[in-house]
Amino acid sequence: MGARGRAEGTGRMGTIGELGEFGLISRLVGRLPAGPAIALGPGDDAAVITAPDGRVTATTDLLVQGRHFRLDWSGPYEIGRKAAAQNLADVVAMGARPTALLVGLAVPPATEAAWAERLYDGLADECAETGAAIAGGDVVGAAEVVIAVTALGDLGGAPPLTRSGARPGDAVAVRGRLGHSSAGLDLFRAGADGPAELLDAHRRPRPPYTAGAEARAAGATALLDVSDGLLQDLGHIAAASGVRIEIDSAAVPVPALLGPDGLRHALTGGEDHAFAATFPAGAVPPAWTAVGRVAAGSGVVVDGRSYGPGGWDHFAS
Repeated sequence: MGARGRAEGTGRMGTIGELGEFGLISRLVGRLPAGPAIALGPGDDAAVITAPDGRVTATTDLLVQGRHFRLDWSGPYEIGRKAAAQNLADVVAMGARPTALLVGLAVPPATEAAWAERLYDGLADECAETGAAIAGGDVVGAAEVVIAVTALGDLGGAPPLTRSGARPGDAVAVRGRLGHSSAGLDLFRAGADGPAELLDAHRRPRPPYTAGAEARAAGATALLDVSDGLLQDLGHIAAASGVRIEIDSAAVPVPALLGPDGLRHALTGGEDHAFAATFPAGAVPPAWTAVGRVAAGSGVVVDGRSYGPGGWDHFAS
């Protein structure tokens, strides 16, 4: 069921504290559609997820109020979609098909129950983009909102696409928006009211979930989700593969919408959850944009020079 198919909540249904743990769970579970990989969903001590491949890809992320989202900038629906997207994108970046999410929610008891319902609507609707579903989770009271999401996926019998396969001579290409969330964050910090597209991009990423299948079909040698900035994340491929990655700034997609700092946003801005991959020369898929090449050496350079600082570090000041 899409976002428009759910009730927005008419009239007061009370706070989470008034509803209680099990009352909240009942409300949230009742809003969650089943998924094809969910053999046993919420209601028991653990869920049962089918794993036809015999292997399961797994990833997890935390979102903390004030660190990853602000309640005065984003509504619960956008926060839910963001929380799901950043995990689903990691599964896709392994060349896998997302199957299920497990969600842990810590929330102040005074929070309106309708807020939690809209959060889960966002989580469920983002899952629907990939065919995955929420299989279970946990709720707990806390002083601020914290969301923990674990995503599972199925490789369908194929090997995972890792960061360690890039070889000199490969092309480097990207798929999806770059720099939009970063530009939107700058606008929020400046108190600006537009462009709306950039503000929305910061609230909610839009990963191109077909990227994993496209990359695999084209023979990608390495693939990852761009979560912390293109250059920083390409640095992970360079380090894991023992190569140097050379980026041509003129080839990086920088729409005018990003403003005068567009290149900086595109190279160092995170949270768009685009994808970056390396492909054998001449094998870049049509929907992807070639932005550079793999060479012998180490590190990442732009137009032959180091570019920095940039990229996201959770423990940087």
